[in-house]
Amino acid sequence: MNARHVLLVVAVSLLLVAVVAACAPAPTPTPVPTPVPPTKAPEPTKPPAPTAVPATYKIGVVVSVTGAQSSLGVPERDSALMIMDQVNKAGGIKGPDGLMHKLEVIVEDDASDTTKAVTAAKKLLEQDKVHTLQGASGSPMSIAMAAEAEKAKIPMISYASSSAIVYPALTAGTVVKIPGKPDHTASAGETWVYLARLYGAKEEDLMKANPDIKVGVVLPWVFKTPQENYPVSSVQADYWKAKGVKKVASLGVNNAFGLDSRLGMKALYKEAGIEIVADELFQPGDKDFRAQLTKIKGLNPGGLVVHATSAEGAAITVQFRELGFKIPIVHNHGIGAQAFIDLAKADADGVLFPIGKVLVADTLPDADPQKKVLLQYIKDYKAFTKDAPISTFGGHAWDGIQMAVTCFGKVGSEAAKVRDCYEGLKNFIGISGVFNMSATDHTGIAKESLVLVKIEKGKWVFVPADKYKDN
Repeated sequence: MNARHVLLVVAVSLLLVAVVAACAPAPTPTPVPTPVPPTKAPEPTKPPAPTAVPATYKIGVVVSVTGAQSSLGVPERDSALMIMDQVNKAGGIKGPDGLMHKLEVIVEDDASDTTKAVTAAKKLLEQDKVHTLQGASGSPMSIAMAAEAEKAKIPMISYASSSAIVYPALTAGTVVKIPGKPDHTASAGETWVYLARLYGAKEEDLMKANPDIKVGVVLPWVFKTPQENYPVSSVQADYWKAKGVKKVASLGVNNAFGLDSRLGMKALYKEAGIEIVADELFQPGDKDFRAQLTKIKGLNPGGLVVHATSAEGAAITVQFRELGFKIPIVHNHGIGAQAFIDLAKADADGVLFPIGKVLVADTLPDADPQKKVLLQYIKDYKAFTKDAPISTFGGHAWDGIQMAVTCFGKVGSEAAKVRDCYEGLKNFIGISGVFNMSATDHTGIAKESLVLVKIEKGKWVFVPADKYKDN
């Protein structure tokens, strides 16, 4: 092969190599790896935020479930628990925050003992942190509890009647200037309210005349639901006047309740022209009253006034009959429970006493503003207790608990606001009366809330005023 051919072959070969190279795919570049962020641990799943539970409204109740005053305390306890059951079944109390709040009523038994009542009150205030305190069944226990409520600045409603529960007593022996009249030396249990009634004066005028006496008209934090003894004495006096009785004898328990009842009697009977020929005392828990009754019988009074609760009042009544008295026997409102009739039995027949309207609710005129409330309470209470007898004392607790429920709904549970709400209650239709509280009246009911009742054949019978002289 000559050189020319060789060059031609080489040229063709180079041309083929160039064509193949041009047609070959471009080499795939090596990819640059993308940086991967460090792996995070997955965040834990959060549970849904819990729904806030509205605070429970708490009422602390001290009553005599056992002991000498259990006939008062048991219906008070049952009435309080009944309302708690009704309120919670209905969904609770709608507070001013628009939420429904559960009601808790915590009941403590003071066993009819003042020391135990104070211990129970302290427990409710300091440990249970109740928003309002209520009770006790008896006046001595209530007075002692009131001091604890005042100290703690927690509003309290008492179920007992002594005016000294809500109106602080003047120190016995204190000389009080009475404008336009001779000075008065205060006796145990007397208050500005009592002296104002006694002398026909205003409380503020008496206080201005005695600037050195540092006692207020009311205890700011304490209220009560039973009628005072003063209007009870007024109804009794009306009865004695209708009967033409000019002389009566008195037999009363030597405690705060008996003292307050006797003070009302002394003030109003004097005004009515009724002489008290004997003012005999007995000690709480006494069972034999024959010595006092025999002394009274020898004085030949036209009637007997008794200041007692059910157990002692029943024993006095039985012994009164045994000794052959032929005069009317009129009790204070402390015997307004079935226990009195059960204990005195047939000897209870003929006994008269002023009391709230619940015992004779079905005989009230339909126009009476309390009748509907009274009849509903009786129906509810009998259903809740499986037909336990009605007593006026259960009504005292119903009033107190319902006042608290009303005020919780209006202002919530802050102590000062509840206190102000109690003091501002107007036209509150309760079992003991139609309440109108004020800055100087922490009871809110008076004579208009009372009726005279007579026991006939073991039943409570309403005695209208125009029939007093016939009974």
